[in-house]
Order: sequence, then structure tokens, then C-alpha cells
Amino acid sequence: MKGSLRTRLVAGALVWMTAVLLGVLSLLLRIMHNHPDLDLVGATFFIAIGFGGGAFLVGGVFLVRNAVAPFRGLRAKLALVREGRSQRIEGEYPTEVEPLVNDLNALLDDRERAVARALTTAGDLAHGLKTPLAVLAQEAEQAAAAGHHELATTLQQQVDRMQQQIDYQLARARATAASRAAPGVRCAVLPSVEGLVRTMRRLHAARELTIDTDVSPAHEIRGRREDLDEMLGNLLDNACKWARSRVAISSSIDEAWLFISVDDDGPGLDPSMRAQVLQRGVSADQQVRGSGLGLAIVSDLAELYGGSVTLENSALGGTRARLQLPGI
Repeated sequence: MKGSLRTRLVAGALVWMTAVLLGVLSLLLRIMHNHPDLDLVGATFFIAIGFGGGAFLVGGVFLVRNAVAPFRGLRAKLALVREGRSQRIEGEYPTEVEPLVNDLNALLDDRERAVARALTTAGDLAHGLKTPLAVLAQEAEQAAAAGHHELATTLQQQVDRMQQQIDYQLARARATAASRAAPGVRCAVLPSVEGLVRTMRRLHAARELTIDTDVSPAHEIRGRREDLDEMLGNLLDNACKWARSRVAISSSIDEAWLFISVDDDGPGLDPSMRAQVLQRGVSADQQVRGSGLGLAIVSDLAELYGGSVTLENSALGGTRARLQLPGI
């Protein structure tokens, strides 16, 4: 049965108090009928009972409202947790509600521990594979020095592919853990954008790319800084690779969503390829070095956070990557 608990409690209290009042009035009427000499006194008493009943009725409604107030408070505290403003449900609650609050807090603690274990496992995996990959990279360098250029190229390509796969899986594991963790994590967009833009300007200094930014300091997302860096880093790197001279990044808010757009003035992307390049292992141009995981990482991370990424035509003449994430 759906409906407001407060409404049902108030309705039940009204029915109960009305029944009591009718019972008392029925008893008074019988007394007055059996004792006509008490008419005046009975009428006065009847009026007093009526006023008293009304007062009790108002008092009962007030008490019911106070009884359900902890539930309103609990809902408000849960909203703070969901919005990332708190990590636990704090406050004092009635005896009947306190076990529920304790169970919810225990659930939040369990999720935090699960996230910590997942991140530790992912870090151990990355650390365990770091040395073998370094050895293989060194073997590739030695092969190149010995004149075995084809073998060196093959080894280096495989090392790069393995490293990209590791980065992809680690990013996915980290974002999965973050998206299922106890809420409370948030980060501003502007610091990530500023740091990444500085990096891109250094990496592409020889091409003298212009990178414009229009991101509000107030714009935040519910998520971890490293995941936002991963998504924006891939989008900016992709835009800089294809841009002729200019890249632009901007942010906007629409209701509960934050949109981050990365534009370039490159050759653009055929509409038939847009959905494909967001899939793992597909590159827009096979002549460009890479495994095609960059946009796939962005797509997967955005989806884990409840968002998405789309590719559109840019006003600059190239491609616009539009990242949509839950805002604050």
C-alpha cells in the first residue's frame, strides 16, 4: 500500500480520537436522557467536552507530526550523503529508528572498505606488471641497438599495447569502485582543466596550438579528481592531435547535469565513425599510433558515473567531444 506515512498516522489518530469523542458524547446523551434535571449542567458539560475534544484533537495531530519528524530528518541526512556533502548519517533518532540508521551507516562503511580493497588490488596488479614491462622495453631498446629494428618495433608496440590495456583496466576498476563507493566524493572541474591545459601546451609546444578555456570555478562533479583527469586528459589529447591550430574547452550546467565540451579545428570526423571510435580498440585513423582505447576509456568512465560522451560537429570546424556527468 503506497502513501505517506504521516498521512496514514494522522488519519489513524483522527479516526481513533473521533471514535473516543463519539463514545463520550453517546454516554453523555444517555445520562442526560435518563436524568432530565441535569439538562443545563449536561449541556454545559457537553460544550466543555466538545472544546476539550477539539483541543485533544489538535494536540494529537501535533504529536503525530512530531512523531514522524525524525523520518523527515533522516531523509534530509540521506540527501546530504547522496549529494556528497556528508559521508555518514549523523544525529540522534528515536529507539525505533536508530537501528535503521546504524545499519545504513554500517552499509556505508562496508562499501568504503570494499572500495579500499579494490583500489589496493588494482595498485598491486599495476605494480606487479611494471617490472616485466620495463624489462621488455629494455629488450626492445637493446634489439634496436643491435640492428634488429623489426624485432624492436614489434616488442615496443606490444609493450605499449599492454601498458595501455593496464591503464584502461585500472581506470575502469578505479571508476567502478568510486561509483559504487559511499557517496561524498566531489571535485571541481577548473583545477583539472588548468593542469591538463598546461600539460598539453608543453607537449604540443612545437605546433604552437592555441587552447582556450571557458570553465566556471563553481562547476563540480560527484566523482574523483583522478577519474575526471583521465576523461578530460584523453579528450584534450585527442583534440590536440587532430587540431590544426586551435582547441577550446568549456563547461555548462543544465539542471542536474554538467556538460564539458572539447572542440578542435581539425578535419572533423565522419558521422558514421562517431559511434565506432567510442568502442574499445577502434581508432579513427589506423595511421595514427595508438590502440584506440582513449575515447573508449572516456566512454566507460562516464557511463560508470551515470553520464555519457558524444561526438558532434564543432563550431571551430572540427569535432566536438561533449562529456555529460552528474553535477552537484
